[in-house]
Amino acid sequence: MQAAAAQAAAEQEAASKEATRIEAVREAERQEAVRQEAAQLEAQRQSAARQEAARIEAARQEAERREAAQQATATREAQRQEAAREEAARIEAARREAEDQDVARQEAARREAARQEASRKEAARQAAAELEAQRRETARQEAARIDAARQEAERQEATKQEAARRESERQEAEARREERLRAIGRQLDQEAAARREAASTADRQPNALPQSLSTARRIKLFGRAHPNVDLIQYAEAWAQKMQFNTGVETVREVAKRPHRAPLVTVAIRSDGSVESVTFEVSSGVAEVDDAIRRIVESQKPYVAFSPAVAREYDVVEIRRTWHFDTALRLQ
Repeated sequence: MQAAAAQAAAEQEAASKEATRIEAVREAERQEAVRQEAAQLEAQRQSAARQEAARIEAARQEAERREAAQQATATREAQRQEAAREEAARIEAARREAEDQDVARQEAARREAARQEASRKEAARQAAAELEAQRRETARQEAARIDAARQEAERQEATKQEAARRESERQEAEARREERLRAIGRQLDQEAAARREAASTADRQPNALPQSLSTARRIKLFGRAHPNVDLIQYAEAWAQKMQFNTGVETVREVAKRPHRAPLVTVAIRSDGSVESVTFEVSSGVAEVDDAIRRIVESQKPYVAFSPAVAREYDVVEIRRTWHFDTALRLQ
């Protein structure tokens, strides 16, 4: 009985243990189910959280996209507005530039019109001035013509009077010249006789008289013609010295004094000294005659006679007409 009871007890113990085990298994299963449900719930929560996070992220991205789109739209709008503002400013600047150019063209046209008007007035003034100058020049030329005609008439009258005076002087000079020529002829005859006499006595007695005396062997050159070529050359050389060595100032000083051309005889001794200066025809002005004497005196001594001339003559009288203009000329 006890064995049965023990067995029963053992069976009950085993059944209790089994029940406990089963209950433990069930509890484990229940806990597993709870754990699995909790895990499922956690997975669902996490999935929901992920979905919510994804939604939130998507919403954020959408918001950012929209924000970016809005910003892009705003940027484009701002750019459009800026472009529109710049275009409006450009149009306004172009309008103002066109207005300024139009004002400048109008101002330029006004200035050009004013310049043309001033040029027209200046041309008119110059034309009037030229006409006035021409009128004055015509009047001046007419006055000059009348004055020239008057002066020409006076000059012709003075020329006639001068010609008459010169003709009278010429006739008087011609008469004096004829008289001098006759006297010279007589003197030449006397000198020729004296030379013949001297030649005949030259071998017997030397000539001790001064060369200034009439017994000296003399020759008078009234022109440029003579058989003795050496004599002509000496006279020409003497004349050229007088002409070339007389200063311009001296010639001008004499030329500015009204006078007639004097006829002068200069007697030159064989040694080149001057024996005398004789005025056959005076200049009519004492200062001019004195100037001629000074010119002759200033150029002493003159060249001595060449042996060919000295063998024949002791004194050569060179007669020339003296002319003073731009230079001294002896004719």
